[in-house]
Amino acid sequence: MRILVDYRPALRARTGVGEYLHTVVHAYTAAYDDEVTLFTSSWKDRPSPTLGSELRARIVDRRVPVSVLNFLWHRAEWPPVEALTGPIDVVHAAHPLLIPARRAAQVVTIHDLYFLDHPERMRAEVRRDYPRLVAGHARRADAVVTSSARTKELVSERLGVATDRIYVCPPGAPTWRSPVSPARAPGHGYVLFLGTLDPRKNLGVILDAYEALIRRSRNVLPLVIAGHPTPDAAAWLARISREPLRAHATYKGYVASEDREQLYAGARALVLPSLDEGFGLPALEAMSAGVPVLASNRGSLPEVIGTGGAILDPSDVDAWASAIDRLASDGPWVEQLGRAGLARASTFTWERAVAGLHRAYLDAVGRRRDR
Repeated sequence: MRILVDYRPALRARTGVGEYLHTVVHAYTAAYDDEVTLFTSSWKDRPSPTLGSELRARIVDRRVPVSVLNFLWHRAEWPPVEALTGPIDVVHAAHPLLIPARRAAQVVTIHDLYFLDHPERMRAEVRRDYPRLVAGHARRADAVVTSSARTKELVSERLGVATDRIYVCPPGAPTWRSPVSPARAPGHGYVLFLGTLDPRKNLGVILDAYEALIRRSRNVLPLVIAGHPTPDAAAWLARISREPLRAHATYKGYVASEDREQLYAGARALVLPSLDEGFGLPALEAMSAGVPVLASNRGSLPEVIGTGGAILDPSDVDAWASAIDRLASDGPWVEQLGRAGLARASTFTWERAVAGLHRAYLDAVGRRRDR
C-alpha cells in the first residue's frame, strides 16, 4: 500500500498527539513494507533533514500555511491531496476531519470529543470547523482510528459511526535507556505535572492543593511543571511566580521527548488532573518509568491506568492535597504504586498498535474500492 500520513501535528514541538503520530509511524515502517509518505506543510517550519531516514518514509513538504490549507480542505474539500503528493492508496488525517482525495481511502484520527462539549476552550480553527463538520466526516471516513476504547464508544454513540469502522490503536509504552525502579526514598524527588498548559489539563487544582499544603505542612515536595504554554496559562504562571507558590513550584516550559526520561527519573510522582483525556500519554510514560501516577477519573485515564495508579476526582482539592502529602512520607505506598504502574505499562505495545492500524488501512482500501 501507498500510505500518506498527515505529519503536521508533529512538525514543531511534539505534544501528545504529535508524539503519538511520530512514534506510531516509526513502529509501523519497522513492521510493514508499505510505502509511507509523510505530508508536511507550513509557511516557515520545515521538517528535519533526517526525518525521512529516521522514520523510513518519504517526505512531501509544501510551503503552504497550515491555516490556509485547512480552510480549503475543511470548507471547500479542495484540492485533492493527490494534487500535492502524487498517487496514493490511503490518506490518514491526524485530526477528526477528512483530507479530500480523488481515489485514496480516507482515514481520520479522533483522540477525543472534548471540542464538542467545550468549543469555547478551543483555538479558533477548531471552534469554527470541528463541531459543525466532525459527524459527517466521521461517517464518510473509510476508517476511524482512536487511541482508547472509551473514545471508540463516544464516536459510535455521538457521531453515529458503525463500531466495525472504528479501530482502537493505543500507543505502546516507551523504552527508556536507563533501568527503572519503583523504589523511591521518602521525601526524594518532586511532584511532576507534564502537559500542554490549557484549561483541559486543570493545573489549577494542583496549585490550589499546594497552597493548602503549604499552609499546614513544612514538608512539602517541590512541584515541577513542564509543558507548552497557551494564552490560557497566563494566570497559572502568574500564580507560581508569587508567594506562597514561588518557593515550591518551578516551570520548565516545553520539554522535548528526548529529555523526558531525565524528567521522570527525578520525579516522585506524576499528577494528571485533566478534565478530559483521549488517552493521556504522560501517564503511560510515567508508569513505564516506575513513577507513581495520580490521575483524574475523567476521559480515558481510568481505562489507561487501570490498577496502575491512584484515581481522584479532578475537582476535589482536599483529595489531591492529601495524596500529594502522602507521597512525601509513605514510602511503601509510593513503591506499591510504582510497581503497579510498571505492570500496567507492560500491557501496552507498539506491535499491537500498528497491527490495528494496518488492519484499518486494509479495510479502508476495501471499503473505498467497494464504493
